[in-house]
Amino acid sequence: MQNQFFQVVNVDEFRSLLNSFPPLTESERVSLEDACGRVLAGDIAAGEHIPPFHRSSMDGYAVAAADTFGASESSPAYLDIMGHVDIERMPEFSLQRGLCAGVVTGSSLPEGADSVVMQEYCHPVGRAALQITHAVAPGENVLFKGEDCSPGDTAVPGNTVLNSGQIGILAALGIPAVPVYRRPRAGIIVTGDELVPVEESPQGAQIRDVNSHSISCLIAQSGAQPVKYGIVPDNEEDMARILHAACQECDLLLISGGSSVGTRDVTLGAIGRLPDFRLLAHGVSISPGKPTILARSEGLPLIGLPGQITSAQVVTMVLIRPFVEYLQGKRQFPRDDAAGRPQASLLRNIASKQGREDYIRTRLKHQDGQLVAEPVLGPGGLLRTLLEADGLIRIPENAEGLKKGECAEILPL
Repeated sequence: MQNQFFQVVNVDEFRSLLNSFPPLTESERVSLEDACGRVLAGDIAAGEHIPPFHRSSMDGYAVAAADTFGASESSPAYLDIMGHVDIERMPEFSLQRGLCAGVVTGSSLPEGADSVVMQEYCHPVGRAALQITHAVAPGENVLFKGEDCSPGDTAVPGNTVLNSGQIGILAALGIPAVPVYRRPRAGIIVTGDELVPVEESPQGAQIRDVNSHSISCLIAQSGAQPVKYGIVPDNEEDMARILHAACQECDLLLISGGSSVGTRDVTLGAIGRLPDFRLLAHGVSISPGKPTILARSEGLPLIGLPGQITSAQVVTMVLIRPFVEYLQGKRQFPRDDAAGRPQASLLRNIASKQGREDYIRTRLKHQDGQLVAEPVLGPGGLLRTLLEADGLIRIPENAEGLKKGECAEILPL
């Protein structure tokens, strides 16, 4: 297949094309220790009450709230102390009106108690009486049985990205493992006769491979499993052979380098040899990153990334990482994230061209109580421009640039 001229689409069209690939539906069971950040593949129902009994949320004394009504520093209430509740045991007594019992945070409440007075408002008088200088309402400082969930309740709904809160309720319910959607396997291939592995010393005009490592990091941050296939020469036969093998093992392929239209750009020709090949886009109106390919082979997404370091990372951050999150159910896609992104005031004018979406590397800092953005200047191929950047300034495709003092949308790094 001969190289073709660009078939350029805009960023929104590229996202819509990515959306034509369905999310993964296969699931696996993982332990709670491995579940954080994974997407739950189905509702989890509670099989018991959480909390399993009425519990104190404070150190203090369990009381009937009515016995404290009107209590104050100048007019305290007085109750007799029935006893103290051990945190590891259920109380063996109940409270009648006029009685109280000492509790600590987490203690079960004795029958007859409906609230807890905090320790600082309680003053023992002698050995068996208590002075209370603060009134409480029914239910105050108490966690009631089943307040988190009861048998049959949906404790955690499906398609939830599990965080510490959900992991906590699952642990409380005694659920040691849960079904989650499988992590996508993202094959990463880099091409370039000038590239050598990171452990080798470059000779002549050779350089070390950067993209396979930086892209793998970005993909892993999105929750996918990067699978590196190493460096492939600028040879269509070799590339096609590696691509065919990788397609059998992965859920998507990322090929860095060779995606433009030069004589040594072999990516398009190599992926064109794959079965049931269809080219969806050859070029996206984004800067940096225009020479990006999107294709499919037997339902598998293949994405040709630019070989230039900054371009490859920007495209991965802006388009590919959200797509990988979509594949595992972490987000809807395409989705405009602008509403959730921070805004920063520009410290200088930034020029741009209409018809493309620009992403400018920037430092972020607080100045006079507001977030400000200072563009990081330098050629796109310099690693320093990414090392010094805290975020990317987005310039919409219909803008001719942004002016100093104008608020810009920021994609944090």
